[in-house]
Amino acid sequence: MRFEGTKDYIATEDLRVAVNAAATLRRPLLVKGEPGTGKTVLAHEVAKAMGAPLIEWNIKSTTKAQQGLYEYDAVARLRDGQLGDERVHDISNYIKRGKLWEAFTSPELPVLLIDEIDKADIEFPNDLLQELDRMRFYVYETKEEIEAKERPIVVITSNNEKELPDAFLRRCFFHYIKFPDRETMQEIIDVHFPGIQKMLVNKAMDIFYEVRDVPGLKKKPSTSELLDWLKLLLHEDMPLETLNERDPKKLIPPLHGALLKNEQDVMLFERLAFMSRRQGQ
Repeated sequence: MRFEGTKDYIATEDLRVAVNAAATLRRPLLVKGEPGTGKTVLAHEVAKAMGAPLIEWNIKSTTKAQQGLYEYDAVARLRDGQLGDERVHDISNYIKRGKLWEAFTSPELPVLLIDEIDKADIEFPNDLLQELDRMRFYVYETKEEIEAKERPIVVITSNNEKELPDAFLRRCFFHYIKFPDRETMQEIIDVHFPGIQKMLVNKAMDIFYEVRDVPGLKKKPSTSELLDWLKLLLHEDMPLETLNERDPKKLIPPLHGALLKNEQDVMLFERLAFMSRRQGQ
C-alpha cells in the first residue's frame, strides 16, 4: 500500500516518495527538519494510512540502545529470591521487553517510531546498527533469539542536535522536511481550520513569514506555532483591522507569545521597534 498522505496530514510529493521508497526497501526512514514541521506526526499518519499498529520509542538523553531490546531486572529477582517467591525460578519473569522486541514480534506489520534519536548519547545510533540491519537479537538470560518475521516500517526522527554516525546513515533512507511554502501552509491551515476567513489567514501568514525572516532570530516560529497563533486569534475574535493596521514601529505581533518562545527574540523585536521609532522621529 502506498502512502499518499491523509485527510489530516498534508504530505508534499517529495515526502510521499521518501516514505514509499523506505517502505519498499524496508530501510529505516530518517526524517530531519525544523522542530514543529510534523516529523513525529508523520509516523502516526503513515501507520493510520497503512492500517498498521504504531509502536513509539521516545528517546531521552538517558536512553540506552539496550532498553529498546530488553532489560533484565536482576535486583527484583534477588529480592524475590530472598522472599522465597516461586517466580524466581523462571528468569523470563524478570525480562522487560523493549520497543524493538515489540516491533519484531508484532502479529501485524507495525510502524516503529524512534523519536528524536539525536537526544541520546552519540554512541546510541551505533549501538542499534546490528539489530536494525539484521532485524534480530539474542537474549542471553533466556538463551533465545528474537527475529522479525517481516521487517517493520521504521521511522526515525532527528532535530539535528547531534551529528549521526556515517555507518548509521548508510543504513537509512534520508529525507529532510523543508519548511512549508505559502501554498503548502495554506493547505495545512485548511485542514486544521476549515472555512476560516481567507483574509485573516493571508494577513496572519504575511506577519508569520515576516517574523521568520527577521535576521538574528534565535528560534523561528514553526508550523505548529502558527496553528496555535491562529487558534488564539480566532478564540480572541481578533479583528482583521488589528492585523492590517498594526503599527510597524511596534513590530511585535498581537499574542506574540504563541510565536516567540524566548526572551532573546522578544528583546530583539523590542530593539528593532525602538530603532524604527528613532528613525521615524
